[in-house]
Amino acid sequence: MVQIPMKTSGPLNRQTILSINQKRVQRPATSQTILASNTSKPLCDTASQRPTQTTVQPAPIIRDPILQKPIPQLIHPMQKGQKLSLESKGPLSKIKACLGWNVTNNACDVDVSAFLLNADGKVLGDSWFVFYGQEQSPDKSTVFFTDSGADLEIISVDLQKLNTQVKKMVFVLTIHEALEKHLNFSMIKDAYIRIIDQTSNQELASFQMDEYYSNVTSMMIGELYQHNHIWKFNAIGNGVARDLAGLCELYSVSVI
Repeated sequence: MVQIPMKTSGPLNRQTILSINQKRVQRPATSQTILASNTSKPLCDTASQRPTQTTVQPAPIIRDPILQKPIPQLIHPMQKGQKLSLESKGPLSKIKACLGWNVTNNACDVDVSAFLLNADGKVLGDSWFVFYGQEQSPDKSTVFFTDSGADLEIISVDLQKLNTQVKKMVFVLTIHEALEKHLNFSMIKDAYIRIIDQTSNQELASFQMDEYYSNVTSMMIGELYQHNHIWKFNAIGNGVARDLAGLCELYSVSVI
């Protein structure tokens, strides 16, 4: 059973709510304050001796800038639904799935996950799901880590260590607390995945999404799968209206 850790702070309690209210609510008006406000002298125009009106300008709304990260050059781009052999030039030993994206809403916190599936499309067990809260598979073949270089998050796979029952690995993008905060993939852009041969550091395949929908909260962007003992890549680009916990249920991961 997997526990998906929360990234946000704890809930508001009575003390924090009280302090917020004390900061935002002014004291009630009394007879003294009303009298003082009524007897205060208005500003006068010396020419007409009539009170002049002062215009109060509203405070400007300051929003955090949305930073955009350049997309690395994609050497072997694929179209949605296209499949490609990754071992046309010989067997692979280690690969990296490198992913990146940009957002149009700073509230979107995007995460990468990998589900390691058997021939029936189910995880081998609850621990065969790699993400920010469970960074390594039981056989130590698959590892999640963030990247400060060209990409944002990476999942590396040692195919020689990979459990032989794993026949497919699905790479997923999810938006943290998308359902609670009413976020969706229409607020995401430039999402891509590229598969790198770790031995040569050369790109084998890549896919950049060009379809973003407001009814999608999780995106299966691509998958590795084994066919006739050959590892291939499938550019999926299909989304669902599920959060990370919902995807876990889809692939038979028990979540608490």
